[in-house]
This record gives sequence, C-alpha cells and structure tokens, in this order.
Amino acid sequence: MKIRSAVPAGLLIAALLMTAACDKRRDAGRVVVSVIGRDLAIGDPSRATLGNAARVMMDATAQGLVRFDAGGQIEPGIAERWIVIDDGMSYIFRLRDAEWRNGEPVTAAEVVAVLRRQIAERSRNPLAPFLSAIGEIVEMTPEVIEVRLKRPRPDLLKLFAQPELAVFRTRPLGGSGPMHVVTMTRGTALLRPARDPSRSPDDVADPTPEDDVRLIGERAARAIARFAAGDSDLVSGGTFVDWPLIATASIAPINRKIDPAAGLFGLVVANRDGFLADVRSRTAISGALDRQSIVAAFVPEWTAVTQVLPEQLDSAAPPVVPGWTATAQDDRLRAANALVDTWRSTHPGPLVLRLALPDGPGATMLYGLIGASFGAMGIQLQRVDLGDETDLRLIDTVAPYDSARWYLATACAPCGQDATAAIAAARDAPDMTSRAQHLAEADIALDADAAYIPIARPLRWSLVATRLRQWEPNVRAWHPLNHLRATPN
Repeated sequence: MKIRSAVPAGLLIAALLMTAACDKRRDAGRVVVSVIGRDLAIGDPSRATLGNAARVMMDATAQGLVRFDAGGQIEPGIAERWIVIDDGMSYIFRLRDAEWRNGEPVTAAEVVAVLRRQIAERSRNPLAPFLSAIGEIVEMTPEVIEVRLKRPRPDLLKLFAQPELAVFRTRPLGGSGPMHVVTMTRGTALLRPARDPSRSPDDVADPTPEDDVRLIGERAARAIARFAAGDSDLVSGGTFVDWPLIATASIAPINRKIDPAAGLFGLVVANRDGFLADVRSRTAISGALDRQSIVAAFVPEWTAVTQVLPEQLDSAAPPVVPGWTATAQDDRLRAANALVDTWRSTHPGPLVLRLALPDGPGATMLYGLIGASFGAMGIQLQRVDLGDETDLRLIDTVAPYDSARWYLATACAPCGQDATAAIAAARDAPDMTSRAQHLAEADIALDADAAYIPIARPLRWSLVATRLRQWEPNVRAWHPLNHLRATPN
C-alpha cells in the first residue's frame, strides 16, 4: 500500500503555467477542443474501459443507433427512426444511409455484430451489467434491426446513446461519424464532418475551416493554460479533481460552465471489518460528515446531498431520506464520538481508516476536508491510491441513464445481503410494477445498511468560448463535438 502525500505538488507547477491573457479568440477558423485525459484514441469498449478522451473520440467518430444532442436528449444516430412495440418488449430501428470511413455502406448485419459483442457476457464494457434485459439483437432486413427484450426497459435508448455502445469497425478501426479523422498524431486529431450519403453532393456546401475540430487530449493544467492564452475554444471533461486549477488562471466567469450532472459522488464502505463492521458506526460516520463544508470549499453551485436517489425515478416510492437528517449536526457528531470512544476502549491506539482517492489537487483538497470532519469524530484518515486496499473508496461518476437501479447497484459496492438481493430482484423483475417495488425495497435496505456515504452529485465543469453558441449544460455532462458551434452544411 502506498500512502499519498497531502501536498498538492502539481498545483505549484500548474500555477507557473497559468498566465493572465486577453481573449484572442475570433469567431472564425476551426474549433480547438482540449479534453482532459491523455488516452486520445479509438478503443474497443468490449476489451477495455474507455477513458475520458477516448470516449469523446469514440462519440465523435463512431455513433451508435442513437446519440445525445447538445442538451443531453436523444437524437438519431445510425438509426434514423425507431418504434417500440409489444408493450415495450421490442425496439425496432430503421437504419439510415451511412458509410464507413472508406466509403463502404454500413449494413444491419455489421451493426448487429458490433452490438452483440458489446453486450456479451464476457465483454468488459461497463454498461454490459445494465443491459441484461436484452434477449436478442437480430437483423430483420438489410436496413432494419430488432432488439428483443426479456424484460421491459423504457430507459434503453439512453444506454444506446453512450459511447460504449458506438458502432465501429475493428479492421480498419473506425466508425460512421458524425465526424471522421483527417489526421492524427500522438495526443491530437483533426476531425471533419463525415459525408452524408443520403444527400446529393450538389446540395452540400463545401466544407469550411469552421466545420473542423482540432481535438487535443491533455492533462488539465495544460488544457486550462491553453484556454487562458486564447489558443482553444473549449476545455471539456473537468471534475472536482482539477477544479482548484482554474483559480490559478485568468478565466472570465462567462467562460466557466458547470453541468447539473446526475450521478453519485460519495464514499463506498469497501471494508466491512473492524470499526466499519457495525452498521451503527457506518451510520454515525455518514451522519456526522460535514458535507456543507466540503462542497462550499469548492464552488457555491455545488450542493450537498444526504440520499442515494436524486428523485423517485422508476422506484415505487420517493427516495429514502436517512433518519439521522432529523437530528442536529452537533448531536450527530457527539454520537459518532461516543462510538469511537467505545471502540477505542477495547482497541487501544488511534482509530485509522484508509480512504482511496484519485490523484490531483482537488482530491488533495477533498482529503483534507474529509480528514478534518473525520478528525472531529476522533478518526484519523489515511490516503491511499484507488487501486490499493482501503476502508473507504470515493465514487465519482455520472449516471448513464435515469434509473434507480443504476444508482443503487453502483452504490452497492459492496452492500448487505438484503440490499443485494433486492437489486438483483429488480434486475430480473418481469414487469415494471414489480421492478419498481423491488427498487423501493433496495433503497430502504441500502439506507439501513449504510454501505454508501453520499456527499454530493458529481461536479463537472467546462471552459467554453462564447463562439460555441450550441454548447449547453445538461444532466449527462456530455457535449458532442458536432454540437458546439453550428450545424455543418
């Protein structure tokens, strides 16, 4: 186990890179986008988890059956239209005219083969566990495919819009757009809108420089410095980890954008031994944690939460609110102190809990804030890497779709037998009514088990030049490269 230093070494280096600069951008020329992450490539989600930069590249060059628009809503992708029949048990998609990068037409057989690979039991695709309701994907005609379900899932389209379910060829690697790679070197790519084979060349204007996107995958400090110098139009993919770096640069408030992201940001109880074996201890820690101080230290728009579900969603009942919320913060702290004192009476020495966090100045800041709150409870906190053995682990992830099952299953990592069984029952429920009931039961059981300590919703930010008039904040915190400036001709 490697214990991490609390000193934000990268912050000092990043500050040296940040210089105040006037906005040199013009409303002309290609759009330059920095995405935070250095994995800028097209990868296979069935073989490895895509990082942030790879997800952006996949979404730009290899659309799925459907995609997200600028507002996080569903729009056509390879499928031009679709219908849902048999009481939600069958989705039929009619494919539009689309072509691969080499000009060959996209066929229904190829689409079916790719999607089957992405949802296969052995797939490493992170969405595969949430696609278990799919029974079969079949080619009905050369232009039509059907997705047959074992159980109804009204939220299926939002999953198909994720980059992890993009349709792409592995040989040669690539997709059907909406953009194609013109040139690519290490860490950067020039993208241009793909040709639409359904439109006559006479009806399509010649491409202009404004249609192109130069995509750069880089660490946050360089991305922020590039934007501050006026050399890029967008920094995308920001999280709490890198938020403190913005303060070291001269960025106008109008350019700072925060998404109302839906998802989970909190602590999973990864080790249910020792002090954390007792549900009373887990509940006391969750109740005594000073959430307001944590979120307020980052940004005023960040709101603390105390429950797992943001709203009722597809559960049969409103979200469970922990019982400790009815108790004053000082009383919760005293209760936590009492439990720690009782523990130490039979376990001499300090009570130390390990907390697994990512690297970065924001994570160091979070470590200090949580450590101060735990210190008030009489608990010492020790920072470790995300891959190390730990007692508590941070979850910071945006919800890919709007279902209580995603929230509960993601927060259950691990959780007690009752919650685990209820989540599994919801997954296998034969109808939406019984599914909703099992989800409500799982919410109750997860709260009773205190397996997850909510803090807030995910903090997602971007730096956006005013020329990108189509950019919109949205709950998916997703901003497609073909919906930034103007609709290509």
